[in-house]
Amino acid sequence: MAEPPVLAAKAVLAAKAVVAGYSAADRVLKGVDLEVHKGELVAVIGPNGAGKSTLFKTIAGLLSASEGTIALDGTPITNWPARKICAAGVAFVPQEANVFPSMSVRENLEIGGFVDPKGAPGRIEALFQRFPMLAEKRRHAARTLSGGQRQVLAMAMALMVEPRVLLLDEPSAGLSPVAAESLFESIVAINREGLAIAMVEQNAVEALEVARRAYILVDGMNARTGPAAELSADPEVRRIFLGLH
Repeated sequence: MAEPPVLAAKAVLAAKAVVAGYSAADRVLKGVDLEVHKGELVAVIGPNGAGKSTLFKTIAGLLSASEGTIALDGTPITNWPARKICAAGVAFVPQEANVFPSMSVRENLEIGGFVDPKGAPGRIEALFQRFPMLAEKRRHAARTLSGGQRQVLAMAMALMVEPRVLLLDEPSAGLSPVAAESLFESIVAINREGLAIAMVEQNAVEALEVARRAYILVDGMNARTGPAAELSADPEVRRIFLGLH
């Protein structure tokens, strides 16, 4: 079987014409494109059922693409096993079940470092410096953390693999406005250090404020894409997708 074509190397992550779903006959994604360039923060927004989370799960290897190509730094990774995709540099933080509740903060980070156990202790200490809250609660069970703190821990676990791109699925879901704002600040800080991030987010207004570019998905297809600031200012986008006038 011939190898799929290499996609544009300028993108750290590139998905082209991806078709995928939860069964052979299920087409949640109907030919979706997505690119994330080096150092970018990209938002993916749209109504419920648009395929946003399905896209990230397909990129991460949790679902299979029946058509299309996914590439990391120009190398096709379409339908690789999830563990291999993670080891290659794609870290996915799901919306739910993203930490081990009964294990301590440090133990969660150790699990996040499964790709390189020998290097894990050094990375854990670096993350404790970056997120002092995690250092303070290193011996606490993850279930004792607040919602926002659990999301920070989940991101820190993903950073343990030193990814080239970070995929965040609904990071602010269920958080209070104050906790969500704090979490977005952490996401922006991580991005400013040079890590490419793609973020599915129901809080579309906030997502467009912090992102450089954005994609709007509707019914498993690309509806709009462009600079986040331009989409945020577009009257049609504000009315239909942001609920603003």
